[in-house]
Amino acid sequence: MTVNRRYVSPRREEQARQTRRAILEAAAKLFVDPGYAATPLTAVAAEAGVAIQTVYAVFGNKRQLLSDLVDVTLAGDDEQVAMQNRSFVADIRALTGLRPKLTRYARHLAEVHARQAQVMLALAGAATADADAAAIWRKNLEERRRGMLLFAADLAETGEVRIDREQAADVLWLAQDIRNYDWLVGQRGWSPEQFQQWYVGSVIAVLT
Repeated sequence: MTVNRRYVSPRREEQARQTRRAILEAAAKLFVDPGYAATPLTAVAAEAGVAIQTVYAVFGNKRQLLSDLVDVTLAGDDEQVAMQNRSFVADIRALTGLRPKLTRYARHLAEVHARQAQVMLALAGAATADADAAAIWRKNLEERRRGMLLFAADLAETGEVRIDREQAADVLWLAQDIRNYDWLVGQRGWSPEQFQQWYVGSVIAVLT
C-alpha cells in the first residue's frame, strides 16, 4: 500500500509565521490608533505589506484577528501553550510562602502589562461600542478570573491566606487589572519595580 505523505517545507512554514507576525504587528499598531472600529482589514493588510486575501486566509475575519492579537500580546509569543503550562506558573508553584509566590507573579504581571497595555486599553475602549470587541473583552475578563481562582488555590496552600478562595480570587483579579498598571506606571510615572512592590504589598495586606 502506498502512503502519501504531506511534504512540509521549513522555509514555507517560516514564511507563514513571518506573514502572521507582520499582520499581528500591523493590527497592534492600527487597533490602538486610529482604533479597532476605525481600522478596516484593508488598512491592516496595507500596513503589513500583504494582500487582503492573505489576511482573510490567515485569520478569517477581523474579530479573530483581534482575539489572536490579545492572546499573543498576553503570552508574548504565538506558541500553542496553555497559560497554566507556562514556565512562570511552574516557578510560582515551586516556591513556598505567600510573599515569594506573589513576588514572582508580580514580575510576570509587570512584563505582561508592559507588552499588552496599549492593546488592552484600546480593546476596553472599543468594547463600549463594538459587539465583537465587547465579547473578546468579556472573554478575557472571564479567563483571567478563572486563572486567579487557580492562583488563589495555590496561595491558600501556604496556610497564610485568611479569606476564602472566592474572595482571594476577586482580590487577585482586581489587583492585576491592566488599568491599575496604566494609572500607576503609564500616567503617574511609577517604575515597574514600584508597581510590583505595590502589587505584592496590597495583595498581602488583604489576603492576610
